Amino acid sequence: MAKKLKAMMPSMRERKRYVAFQIISKEPIRPFKAVSDAIWQGCLRFLGELGAAKAGIWILADKFNEENQKGLIRVNHKYANELKGALALIKNINGIEVIVRSTGTSGIMKKAEERYLKNN
Repeated sequence: MAKKLKAMMPSMRERKRYVAFQIISKEPIRPFKAVSDAIWQGCLRFLGELGAAKAGIWILADKFNEENQKGLIRVNHKYANELKGALALIKNINGIEVIVRSTGTSGIMKKAEERYLKNN
């Protein structure tokens, strides 16, 4: 009889941060896959494969707004600053010159959405 595994204790789980970012460019970047690919390439270049794996980067597709070019990325709390560095080094997406800047960091997704993704 297979025994059910115990759930991981909350204190043992990975602590995460939500980094909000904004893409500044002359024309909107579409589709989301192009943005996701550029962010992944930037992270792999800056952190390497091992560092990117340890960072636990998760680009949230449903939180990316194509109208105002803002989105959220989930990352391990120890690698939030490294992710911001990787975002700053992205210079073009699909041949369009861009600036990717981090606009804020939060430990709670709802707060990150309210503070950084809403139109001001």
